[in-house]
Amino acid sequence: MLSNGLVSAAYIAASVLFILSLGGLSNQESAKRAIWYGIVGMAIAILATVLSPGIQNMALIVVAVAAGAFVGQYVAARVKMTEMPQLVAALHSFVGLAAVFIGLNADIMLNAVTEMREAGMALEEAGLTAFGERLWKKDATEIAILKVEVFLGIVIGAITFTGSVVAFGKLAGKVSGKPKKLMLPSERMPLPVISGHWLNAIATVACLVLGLLYLDGSGIWTMVVVSLVAGFIGWHLIMGIGGADMPVVVSMLNSYSGWAAAAIGFTLGNDLLIVTGALVGSSGAILSYIMCRAMNRHFVSVILGGFGGDGGPAAEIAGEQIAVDADGVATALGEADSIIIVPGYGMAVAQAQASVSELTRKLRAQGKDVRFAIHPVAGRLPGHMNVLLAEAKVPYDIVLEMDEINEDFPDTDVSIVIGSNDIVNPAAQDDPNSPIAGMPVLEVWKSKQVFVSKRGQGTGYAGIENPLFYKENTRMFYGDAKDSVNSLLPKIE
Repeated sequence: MLSNGLVSAAYIAASVLFILSLGGLSNQESAKRAIWYGIVGMAIAILATVLSPGIQNMALIVVAVAAGAFVGQYVAARVKMTEMPQLVAALHSFVGLAAVFIGLNADIMLNAVTEMREAGMALEEAGLTAFGERLWKKDATEIAILKVEVFLGIVIGAITFTGSVVAFGKLAGKVSGKPKKLMLPSERMPLPVISGHWLNAIATVACLVLGLLYLDGSGIWTMVVVSLVAGFIGWHLIMGIGGADMPVVVSMLNSYSGWAAAAIGFTLGNDLLIVTGALVGSSGAILSYIMCRAMNRHFVSVILGGFGGDGGPAAEIAGEQIAVDADGVATALGEADSIIIVPGYGMAVAQAQASVSELTRKLRAQGKDVRFAIHPVAGRLPGHMNVLLAEAKVPYDIVLEMDEINEDFPDTDVSIVIGSNDIVNPAAQDDPNSPIAGMPVLEVWKSKQVFVSKRGQGTGYAGIENPLFYKENTRMFYGDAKDSVNSLLPKIE
Protein backbone atom coordinates (compact mmCIF):
# COMPACT_ATOMS: atom_id res chain seq x y z
CA MET A 1 0.00 0.00 0.00
CA LEU A 2 1.11 3.55 -0.72
CA SER A 3 1.34 6.22 1.93
CA ASN A 4 -1.07 9.16 1.85
CA GLY A 5 1.77 11.40 0.69
CA LEU A 6 2.57 9.19 -2.30
CA VAL A 7 -1.12 8.96 -3.20
CA SER A 8 -1.39 12.77 -3.17
CA ALA A 9 1.75 13.08 -5.31
CA ALA A 10 0.35 10.54 -7.79
CA TYR A 11 -2.95 12.44 -7.95
CA ILE A 12 -1.11 15.69 -8.67
CA ALA A 13 0.89 14.02 -11.44
CA ALA A 14 -2.29 12.53 -12.94
CA SER A 15 -4.03 15.92 -12.79
CA VAL A 16 -1.15 17.58 -14.65
CA LEU A 17 -1.25 14.87 -17.32
CA PHE A 18 -5.01 15.31 -17.73
CA ILE A 19 -4.56 19.07 -18.19
CA LEU A 20 -1.80 18.48 -20.76
CA SER A 21 -4.07 15.98 -22.51
CA LEU A 22 -6.93 18.45 -22.82
CA GLY A 23 -4.58 21.18 -24.00
CA GLY A 24 -2.99 18.93 -26.62
CA LEU A 25 -6.33 17.93 -28.10
CA SER A 26 -6.81 21.47 -29.38
CA ASN A 27 -4.27 20.83 -32.13
CA GLN A 28 -4.25 17.98 -34.66
CA GLU A 29 -0.48 17.64 -34.62
CA SER A 30 -0.32 17.21 -30.84
CA ALA A 31 -3.52 15.17 -30.44
CA LYS A 32 -1.85 11.75 -30.51
CA ARG A 33 0.63 12.76 -27.83
CA ALA A 34 -2.24 14.25 -25.81
CA ILE A 35 -4.08 10.93 -25.89
CA TRP A 36 -1.04 9.22 -24.40
CA TYR A 37 -0.90 11.84 -21.66
CA GLY A 38 -4.48 10.93 -20.79
CA ILE A 39 -3.79 7.18 -20.88
CA VAL A 40 -0.75 7.46 -18.59
CA GLY A 41 -2.60 9.85 -16.28
CA MET A 42 -5.52 7.47 -15.92
CA ALA A 43 -3.19 4.51 -15.29
CA ILE A 44 -1.49 6.46 -12.50
CA ALA A 45 -4.86 7.49 -11.06
CA ILE A 46 -6.18 3.92 -10.98
CA LEU A 47 -3.02 2.48 -9.43
CA ALA A 48 -2.83 5.22 -6.78
CA THR A 49 -6.50 4.72 -5.85
CA VAL A 50 -6.29 0.93 -5.70
CA LEU A 51 -3.13 1.09 -3.59
CA SER A 52 -4.43 3.79 -1.23
CA PRO A 53 -4.36 3.09 2.53
CA GLY A 54 -7.40 1.19 3.82
CA ILE A 55 -8.51 -0.27 0.50
CA GLN A 56 -10.08 -3.71 0.96
CA ASN A 57 -11.35 -6.53 -1.29
CA MET A 58 -8.33 -6.18 -3.58
CA ALA A 59 -9.21 -9.37 -5.47
CA LEU A 60 -12.63 -7.99 -6.44
CA ILE A 61 -11.09 -4.71 -7.54
CA VAL A 62 -8.52 -6.47 -9.74
CA VAL A 63 -11.23 -8.61 -11.34
CA ALA A 64 -13.43 -5.55 -11.96
CA VAL A 65 -10.56 -3.53 -13.49
CA ALA A 66 -9.50 -6.44 -15.68
CA ALA A 67 -13.06 -7.05 -16.86
CA GLY A 68 -13.57 -3.36 -17.62
CA ALA A 69 -10.28 -3.16 -19.51
CA PHE A 70 -11.15 -6.23 -21.58
CA VAL A 71 -14.63 -4.98 -22.47
CA GLY A 72 -13.29 -1.51 -23.28
CA GLN A 73 -10.60 -2.88 -25.58
CA TYR A 74 -13.03 -5.31 -27.21
CA VAL A 75 -15.63 -2.63 -27.96
CA ALA A 76 -13.15 0.06 -29.05
CA ALA A 77 -11.40 -2.30 -31.46
CA ARG A 78 -14.67 -3.05 -33.22
CA VAL A 79 -16.29 0.37 -33.32
CA LYS A 80 -16.01 2.16 -36.65
CA MET A 81 -15.25 5.87 -36.84
CA THR A 82 -18.82 6.42 -38.01
CA GLU A 83 -20.02 4.89 -34.73
CA MET A 84 -17.82 6.99 -32.46
CA PRO A 85 -20.56 9.52 -31.59
CA GLN A 86 -22.89 6.87 -30.20
CA LEU A 87 -19.98 5.18 -28.40
CA VAL A 88 -19.16 8.46 -26.66
CA ALA A 89 -22.82 8.86 -25.66
CA ALA A 90 -22.86 5.29 -24.30
CA LEU A 91 -19.73 5.92 -22.22
CA HIS A 92 -21.30 9.06 -20.76
CA SER A 93 -24.22 6.91 -19.59
CA PHE A 94 -21.82 4.67 -17.64
CA VAL A 95 -20.43 7.67 -15.76
CA GLY A 96 -23.93 8.81 -14.85
CA LEU A 97 -25.00 5.36 -13.68
CA ALA A 98 -21.83 5.01 -11.60
CA ALA A 99 -22.59 8.34 -9.92
CA VAL A 100 -26.07 7.12 -8.97
CA PHE A 101 -24.79 3.83 -7.54
CA ILE A 102 -21.98 5.51 -5.61
CA GLY A 103 -24.39 8.06 -4.17
CA LEU A 104 -26.81 5.37 -2.99
CA ASN A 105 -23.94 3.30 -1.60
CA ALA A 106 -22.57 6.32 0.27
CA ASP A 107 -25.93 6.77 2.01
CA ILE A 108 -26.08 3.07 2.92
CA MET A 109 -22.56 3.33 4.37
CA LEU A 110 -23.46 6.50 6.24
CA ASN A 111 -26.46 4.80 7.87
CA ALA A 112 -24.32 1.82 8.87
CA VAL A 113 -21.67 4.08 10.43
CA THR A 114 -24.33 6.10 12.24
CA GLU A 115 -25.83 2.93 13.75
CA MET A 116 -22.38 1.84 14.96
CA ARG A 117 -21.74 5.20 16.61
CA GLU A 118 -25.17 5.23 18.27
CA ALA A 119 -24.52 1.72 19.58
CA GLY A 120 -21.47 3.10 21.42
CA MET A 121 -18.84 1.28 19.35
CA ALA A 122 -15.31 2.66 19.06
CA LEU A 123 -13.65 3.25 15.66
CA GLU A 124 -11.12 0.46 16.26
CA GLU A 125 -13.91 -1.92 17.23
CA ALA A 126 -15.94 -1.04 14.15
CA GLY A 127 -12.98 -1.92 11.92
CA LEU A 128 -13.68 0.89 9.45
CA THR A 129 -11.08 2.07 6.93
CA ALA A 130 -10.86 4.55 4.04
CA PHE A 131 -14.31 6.01 3.27
CA GLY A 132 -15.94 4.45 6.33
CA GLU A 133 -13.34 6.05 8.58
CA ARG A 134 -13.97 9.45 6.97
CA LEU A 135 -17.69 9.09 7.62
CA TRP A 136 -17.04 8.19 11.27
CA LYS A 137 -15.12 11.43 11.82
CA LYS A 138 -17.74 13.74 10.28
CA ASP A 139 -19.83 15.97 12.53
CA ALA A 140 -23.49 16.94 11.95
CA THR A 141 -22.64 19.85 9.64
CA GLU A 142 -20.28 17.77 7.54
CA ILE A 143 -22.88 15.00 7.26
CA ALA A 144 -25.45 17.53 6.02
CA ILE A 145 -22.96 18.71 3.38
CA LEU A 146 -22.31 15.08 2.44
CA LYS A 147 -26.02 14.54 1.88
CA VAL A 148 -26.17 17.55 -0.41
CA GLU A 149 -23.27 16.08 -2.38
CA VAL A 150 -25.03 12.72 -2.59
CA PHE A 151 -28.23 14.41 -3.77
CA LEU A 152 -26.43 16.39 -6.49
CA GLY A 153 -24.44 13.37 -7.64
CA ILE A 154 -27.58 11.23 -7.97
CA VAL A 155 -29.60 13.94 -9.75
CA ILE A 156 -26.87 14.82 -12.26
CA GLY A 157 -25.90 11.18 -12.69
CA ALA A 158 -29.45 10.01 -13.39
CA ILE A 159 -30.03 12.80 -15.90
CA THR A 160 -26.74 11.95 -17.59
CA PHE A 161 -27.54 8.24 -17.70
CA THR A 162 -30.98 8.36 -19.32
CA GLY A 163 -30.11 11.36 -21.48
CA SER A 164 -27.06 9.56 -22.83
CA VAL A 165 -29.07 6.42 -23.56
CA VAL A 166 -31.53 8.47 -25.63
CA ALA A 167 -28.66 10.28 -27.38
CA PHE A 168 -27.12 6.90 -28.20
CA GLY A 169 -30.44 5.75 -29.65
CA LYS A 170 -30.83 8.86 -31.80
CA LEU A 171 -27.26 8.79 -33.07
CA ALA A 172 -27.49 5.08 -33.84
CA GLY A 173 -30.78 5.55 -35.68
CA LYS A 174 -32.67 3.39 -33.17
CA VAL A 175 -34.70 6.38 -31.95
CA SER A 176 -36.26 9.01 -34.22
CA GLY A 177 -34.20 12.19 -34.53
CA LYS A 178 -37.37 14.29 -34.43
CA PRO A 179 -38.06 16.10 -31.13
CA LYS A 180 -40.79 14.59 -28.98
CA LYS A 181 -42.30 15.90 -25.76
CA LEU A 182 -44.97 14.30 -23.61
CA MET A 183 -48.33 16.01 -23.27
CA LEU A 184 -50.27 14.99 -20.18
CA PRO A 185 -53.09 14.19 -19.94
CA SER A 186 -54.13 13.02 -23.39
CA GLU A 187 -55.54 15.68 -25.66
CA ARG A 188 -58.76 13.65 -25.81
CA MET A 189 -59.30 14.11 -22.09
CA PRO A 190 -61.34 17.16 -20.91
CA LEU A 191 -58.51 18.40 -18.70
CA PRO A 192 -55.82 21.07 -19.14
CA VAL A 193 -52.88 19.71 -21.11
CA ILE A 194 -49.49 19.87 -19.36
CA SER A 195 -46.77 20.71 -21.88
CA GLY A 196 -43.35 19.11 -22.02
CA HIS A 197 -41.55 22.05 -20.39
CA TRP A 198 -44.04 22.07 -17.51
CA LEU A 199 -43.46 18.36 -16.98
CA ASN A 200 -39.72 19.02 -16.73
CA ALA A 201 -40.34 21.84 -14.27
CA ILE A 202 -42.67 19.71 -12.13
CA ALA A 203 -40.14 16.87 -12.08
CA THR A 204 -37.38 19.30 -11.06
CA VAL A 205 -39.48 20.66 -8.19
CA ALA A 206 -40.26 17.08 -7.12
CA CYS A 207 -36.52 16.34 -6.97
CA LEU A 208 -35.92 19.42 -4.81
CA VAL A 209 -38.73 18.47 -2.42
CA LEU A 210 -37.42 14.92 -2.12
CA GLY A 211 -33.93 16.34 -1.56
CA LEU A 212 -35.22 18.43 1.36
CA LEU A 213 -36.95 15.37 2.82
CA TYR A 214 -33.69 13.46 2.49
CA LEU A 215 -31.78 16.18 4.33
CA ASP A 216 -34.46 16.06 7.02
CA GLY A 217 -33.75 12.37 7.59
CA SER A 218 -36.50 10.67 5.57
CA GLY A 219 -34.20 7.90 4.41
CA ILE A 220 -32.71 6.42 1.29
CA TRP A 221 -36.11 5.88 -0.37
CA THR A 222 -36.11 9.58 -1.24
CA MET A 223 -32.88 9.18 -3.25
CA VAL A 224 -34.23 6.11 -5.03
CA VAL A 225 -37.26 8.14 -6.12
CA VAL A 226 -35.01 11.08 -7.02
CA SER A 227 -32.96 8.81 -9.28
CA LEU A 228 -36.16 7.74 -11.08
CA VAL A 229 -37.54 11.27 -11.42
CA ALA A 230 -34.19 12.70 -12.53
CA GLY A 231 -33.93 9.81 -14.98
CA PHE A 232 -37.26 10.90 -16.46
CA ILE A 233 -35.93 14.46 -16.78
CA GLY A 234 -32.86 13.24 -18.69
CA TRP A 235 -34.96 11.06 -20.99
CA HIS A 236 -37.54 13.77 -21.64
CA LEU A 237 -34.99 16.55 -22.16
CA ILE A 238 -33.03 14.70 -24.83
CA MET A 239 -36.15 13.31 -26.50
CA GLY A 240 -37.26 16.94 -26.89
CA ILE A 241 -34.10 17.94 -28.77
CA GLY A 242 -34.04 17.55 -32.55
CA GLY A 243 -31.42 15.86 -34.68
CA ALA A 244 -29.93 19.17 -35.85
CA ASP A 245 -28.78 19.87 -32.29
CA MET A 246 -27.46 16.39 -31.41
CA PRO A 247 -23.75 17.33 -31.68
CA VAL A 248 -24.37 19.92 -28.96
CA VAL A 249 -26.20 17.31 -26.90
CA VAL A 250 -23.19 14.95 -27.00
CA SER A 251 -20.92 17.74 -25.78
CA MET A 252 -23.46 18.78 -23.14
CA LEU A 253 -23.77 15.23 -21.80
CA ASN A 254 -19.99 15.12 -21.61
CA SER A 255 -20.20 18.16 -19.36
CA TYR A 256 -22.93 16.56 -17.23
CA SER A 257 -20.83 13.42 -16.72
CA GLY A 258 -17.95 15.60 -15.53
CA TRP A 259 -20.06 17.43 -12.97
CA ALA A 260 -21.53 14.11 -11.77
CA ALA A 261 -17.99 12.81 -11.27
CA ALA A 262 -16.98 15.97 -9.40
CA ALA A 263 -20.00 15.71 -7.08
CA ILE A 264 -19.11 12.11 -6.26
CA GLY A 265 -15.49 13.19 -5.77
CA PHE A 266 -16.66 15.49 -2.98
CA THR A 267 -18.73 12.66 -1.52
CA LEU A 268 -15.80 10.24 -1.46
CA GLY A 269 -13.23 12.87 -0.50
CA ASN A 270 -11.24 12.05 -3.65
CA ASP A 271 -9.35 15.14 -4.83
CA LEU A 272 -8.42 13.67 -8.20
CA LEU A 273 -12.04 12.84 -9.01
CA ILE A 274 -12.98 16.42 -8.16
CA VAL A 275 -10.26 17.86 -10.41
CA THR A 276 -10.95 15.46 -13.27
CA GLY A 277 -14.70 15.98 -13.05
CA ALA A 278 -14.28 19.75 -13.03
CA LEU A 279 -11.98 19.58 -16.09
CA VAL A 280 -14.43 17.44 -18.03
CA GLY A 281 -17.47 19.40 -16.87
CA SER A 282 -16.07 22.84 -17.64
CA SER A 283 -14.48 21.87 -20.97
CA GLY A 284 -17.70 20.19 -22.09
CA ALA A 285 -19.75 23.23 -21.10
CA ILE A 286 -17.38 25.60 -22.92
CA LEU A 287 -17.44 23.43 -26.05
CA SER A 288 -21.25 23.25 -25.93
CA TYR A 289 -21.43 27.04 -25.66
CA ILE A 290 -19.01 27.52 -28.58
CA MET A 291 -21.02 25.10 -30.70
CA CYS A 292 -24.27 26.84 -29.83
CA ARG A 293 -22.79 30.14 -30.97
CA ALA A 294 -21.64 28.49 -34.19
CA MET A 295 -25.19 27.23 -34.74
CA ASN A 296 -26.85 30.49 -33.63
CA ARG A 297 -28.55 28.65 -30.79
CA HIS A 298 -29.18 29.82 -27.24
CA PHE A 299 -27.34 27.42 -24.94
CA VAL A 300 -30.05 27.36 -22.25
CA SER A 301 -32.77 26.81 -24.85
CA VAL A 302 -30.97 23.84 -26.36
CA ILE A 303 -30.38 22.06 -23.05
CA LEU A 304 -34.03 22.63 -22.12
CA GLY A 305 -35.18 21.04 -25.36
CA GLY A 306 -36.25 24.34 -26.89
CA PHE A 307 -34.89 23.76 -30.38
CA GLY A 308 -34.99 21.20 -33.12
CA GLY A 309 -38.73 21.20 -33.81
CA ASP A 310 -40.68 22.49 -36.76
CA GLY A 311 -40.93 26.26 -36.85
CA GLY A 312 -43.85 26.28 -39.27
CA PRO A 313 -44.64 25.32 -42.86
CA ALA A 314 -41.46 24.93 -44.90
CA ALA A 315 -40.89 27.20 -47.90
CA GLU A 316 -41.75 25.78 -51.31
CA ILE A 317 -38.75 24.59 -53.35
CA ALA A 318 -38.80 25.25 -57.09
CA GLY A 319 -36.78 23.39 -59.72
CA GLU A 320 -35.46 19.87 -60.01
CA GLN A 321 -32.38 17.92 -59.05
CA ILE A 322 -30.07 17.46 -62.05
CA ALA A 323 -27.71 14.50 -62.03
CA VAL A 324 -24.17 14.45 -63.41
CA ASP A 325 -21.78 11.59 -64.13
CA ALA A 326 -18.09 11.16 -63.32
CA ASP A 327 -17.01 12.54 -66.71
CA GLY A 328 -18.90 15.77 -66.08
CA VAL A 329 -17.37 16.24 -62.65
CA ALA A 330 -13.88 15.42 -63.94
CA THR A 331 -14.22 17.96 -66.75
CA ALA A 332 -15.28 20.70 -64.33
CA LEU A 333 -12.39 19.87 -62.00
CA GLY A 334 -9.96 19.94 -64.88
CA GLU A 335 -11.06 23.46 -65.82
CA ALA A 336 -11.15 24.76 -62.23
CA ASP A 337 -8.35 26.63 -60.49
CA SER A 338 -9.84 26.80 -56.99
CA ILE A 339 -11.72 23.91 -55.34
CA ILE A 340 -13.31 23.57 -51.91
CA ILE A 341 -14.33 20.16 -50.55
CA VAL A 342 -17.00 19.97 -47.84
CA PRO A 343 -16.98 16.59 -46.05
CA GLY A 344 -19.87 15.30 -43.97
CA TYR A 345 -21.23 12.24 -42.22
CA GLY A 346 -21.92 10.54 -45.55
CA MET A 347 -18.19 10.52 -46.26
CA ALA A 348 -17.61 8.84 -42.90
CA VAL A 349 -20.29 6.22 -43.54
CA ALA A 350 -18.81 5.38 -46.96
CA GLN A 351 -15.26 5.39 -45.55
CA ALA A 352 -14.33 7.62 -48.48
CA GLN A 353 -11.68 9.73 -46.72
CA ALA A 354 -8.73 7.85 -48.26
CA SER A 355 -10.19 8.25 -51.76
CA VAL A 356 -10.84 11.93 -51.09
CA SER A 357 -7.25 12.33 -49.92
CA GLU A 358 -5.97 10.73 -53.14
CA LEU A 359 -8.23 13.01 -55.23
CA THR A 360 -6.84 15.99 -53.34
CA ARG A 361 -3.26 14.87 -53.99
CA LYS A 362 -3.88 14.54 -57.71
CA LEU A 363 -5.59 17.92 -58.01
CA ARG A 364 -2.85 19.69 -56.05
CA ALA A 365 -0.22 18.00 -58.25
CA GLN A 366 -1.84 19.82 -61.16
CA GLY A 367 -1.32 23.15 -59.39
CA LYS A 368 -4.91 23.60 -58.29
CA ASP A 369 -5.82 25.32 -55.03
CA VAL A 370 -7.68 22.65 -53.03
CA ARG A 371 -8.98 23.27 -49.52
CA PHE A 372 -11.43 21.67 -47.11
CA ALA A 373 -14.25 23.53 -45.33
CA ILE A 374 -15.23 22.13 -41.92
CA HIS A 375 -18.47 23.15 -40.22
CA PRO A 376 -18.35 23.10 -36.38
CA VAL A 377 -21.01 20.38 -36.29
CA ALA A 378 -20.03 18.42 -39.41
CA GLY A 379 -20.70 14.75 -38.73
CA ARG A 380 -22.29 13.83 -35.42
CA LEU A 381 -19.43 14.62 -33.08
CA PRO A 382 -17.26 17.74 -32.70
CA GLY A 383 -14.03 17.26 -34.68
CA HIS A 384 -15.34 14.14 -36.44
CA MET A 385 -14.33 15.29 -39.92
CA ASN A 386 -10.94 16.59 -38.78
CA VAL A 387 -10.07 13.18 -37.37
CA LEU A 388 -11.12 11.37 -40.54
CA LEU A 389 -9.09 13.70 -42.77
CA ALA A 390 -6.04 13.49 -40.51
CA GLU A 391 -6.35 9.68 -40.60
CA ALA A 392 -6.29 9.89 -44.42
CA LYS A 393 -3.12 12.05 -44.39
CA VAL A 394 -4.80 15.22 -45.67
CA PRO A 395 -2.41 18.13 -44.88
CA TYR A 396 -3.51 20.10 -41.82
CA ASP A 397 -2.92 23.47 -43.41
CA ILE A 398 -5.61 23.03 -46.09
CA VAL A 399 -8.31 21.98 -43.60
CA LEU A 400 -10.07 25.20 -42.58
CA GLU A 401 -12.91 25.99 -40.21
CA MET A 402 -16.12 27.64 -41.41
CA ASP A 403 -15.19 31.13 -40.18
CA GLU A 404 -11.87 30.95 -42.04
CA ILE A 405 -13.23 29.93 -45.43
CA ASN A 406 -16.89 30.92 -45.75
CA GLU A 407 -16.12 34.25 -47.42
CA ASP A 408 -14.06 32.50 -50.13
CA PHE A 409 -16.93 30.62 -51.81
CA PRO A 410 -17.85 33.45 -54.24
CA ASP A 411 -14.28 33.27 -55.63
CA THR A 412 -14.29 29.46 -55.86
CA ASP A 413 -14.66 27.66 -59.17
CA VAL A 414 -15.93 24.33 -57.85
CA SER A 415 -17.29 23.18 -54.50
CA ILE A 416 -17.65 19.47 -53.86
CA VAL A 417 -20.06 18.45 -51.10
CA ILE A 418 -19.43 14.87 -49.96
CA GLY A 419 -22.11 13.45 -47.70
CA SER A 420 -23.12 16.78 -46.17
CA ASN A 421 -26.66 18.10 -46.05
CA ASP A 422 -27.83 20.32 -43.20
CA ILE A 423 -24.54 22.25 -42.88
CA VAL A 424 -24.80 23.46 -46.51
CA ASN A 425 -28.55 24.14 -46.46
CA PRO A 426 -29.43 27.70 -47.62
CA ALA A 427 -32.81 27.37 -45.88
CA ALA A 428 -30.95 28.29 -42.69
CA GLN A 429 -30.64 31.80 -44.13
CA ASP A 430 -33.66 32.02 -46.41
CA ASP A 431 -36.50 30.21 -44.60
CA PRO A 432 -37.46 31.58 -41.16
CA ASN A 433 -39.73 28.56 -40.62
CA SER A 434 -36.93 26.05 -41.08
CA PRO A 435 -35.88 24.05 -37.97
CA ILE A 436 -32.30 25.23 -38.66
CA ALA A 437 -33.24 28.87 -39.30
CA GLY A 438 -30.44 31.19 -38.22
CA MET A 439 -27.81 28.45 -38.07
CA PRO A 440 -24.59 29.56 -39.80
CA VAL A 441 -23.93 27.27 -42.77
CA LEU A 442 -21.22 26.82 -45.40
CA GLU A 443 -22.35 29.00 -48.32
CA VAL A 444 -21.33 26.57 -51.07
CA TRP A 445 -24.11 27.78 -53.40
CA LYS A 446 -22.13 30.98 -53.96
CA SER A 447 -19.46 28.99 -55.83
CA LYS A 448 -19.52 28.98 -59.63
CA GLN A 449 -20.33 25.26 -59.66
CA VAL A 450 -21.43 22.85 -56.93
CA PHE A 451 -21.28 19.05 -57.08
CA VAL A 452 -23.08 17.10 -54.37
CA SER A 453 -22.03 13.49 -53.78
CA LYS A 454 -25.05 11.81 -52.26
CA ARG A 455 -26.56 8.32 -52.14
CA GLY A 456 -30.05 9.43 -53.12
CA GLN A 457 -32.65 12.16 -52.75
CA GLY A 458 -33.30 11.69 -49.03
CA THR A 459 -33.12 14.42 -46.40
CA GLY A 460 -30.32 14.99 -43.89
CA TYR A 461 -30.17 14.19 -40.18
CA ALA A 462 -32.45 17.11 -39.33
CA GLY A 463 -35.07 15.61 -41.65
CA ILE A 464 -35.58 18.70 -43.82
CA GLU A 465 -35.33 19.34 -47.55
CA ASN A 466 -32.29 21.16 -48.95
CA PRO A 467 -32.90 23.88 -51.60
CA LEU A 468 -29.20 23.67 -52.56
CA PHE A 469 -29.89 20.51 -54.54
CA TYR A 470 -32.34 22.39 -56.79
CA LYS A 471 -30.18 25.41 -57.61
CA GLU A 472 -29.10 26.06 -61.23
CA ASN A 473 -25.37 25.78 -60.47
CA THR A 474 -25.74 22.51 -58.52
CA ARG A 475 -25.38 19.02 -59.98
CA MET A 476 -26.07 15.80 -58.07
CA PHE A 477 -23.35 13.17 -58.25
CA TYR A 478 -25.41 10.19 -57.04
CA GLY A 479 -23.92 7.03 -55.57
CA ASP A 480 -21.82 5.76 -52.70
CA ALA A 481 -19.27 8.47 -51.87
CA LYS A 482 -16.28 6.14 -51.99
CA ASP A 483 -17.31 4.59 -55.30
CA SER A 484 -18.09 8.02 -56.77
CA VAL A 485 -14.72 9.50 -55.82
CA ASN A 486 -12.90 6.38 -56.98
CA SER A 487 -14.58 6.71 -60.37
CA LEU A 488 -13.08 10.20 -60.64
CA LEU A 489 -9.50 9.23 -59.84
CA PRO A 490 -8.60 7.64 -63.22
CA LYS A 491 -10.00 10.71 -64.98
CA ILE A 492 -7.79 13.16 -63.04
CA GLU A 493 -4.34 12.86 -64.57
